[in-house]
Amino acid sequence: MIPLYSIYVKLGWINTYLPLVLPDFFGKAYFVFMMRQFFNNIPNEMLEAGRIDGASEFRIYFQLVLPLARSAMVTVALFAFVWSWTDFLGPLIFLTDPDKWTISLGLSQFTTSYGFQWAQLMAASAIFIIPMVIFFFFMQKSFIEGISTSGIK
Repeated sequence: MIPLYSIYVKLGWINTYLPLVLPDFFGKAYFVFMMRQFFNNIPNEMLEAGRIDGASEFRIYFQLVLPLARSAMVTVALFAFVWSWTDFLGPLIFLTDPDKWTISLGLSQFTTSYGFQWAQLMAASAIFIIPMVIFFFFMQKSFIEGISTSGIK
């Protein structure tokens, strides 16, 4: 975290949302590995059939491979959303203004500011997980397909 902090200081990104949002667009190692495993499971015969039919590599990718990879991409999107939404360490380090704190930082300060008032803390935690539950319900079918097919050969 120290090298990241020094890079973001030089870029002028401290106390902005850029260090929290921008690195997620470039992919994390787990997501790259997961997509690679999924693409390795695509039958080579299907790609060769596209080449025999005269399709270019871009057409094969966009019309054959990407529709098959929908479930894996939804799984990656769900994991990325959950990891970003529940991230505590990144906002703790990169955000200094309390007005810009994320919900996870607010929950931690809520427990230290007001002691342990469990009813209010649990109500705030329930509100905190509502977007994740809604996103999961909309993407549940694709998520389950992506999990079940990502590591199986």
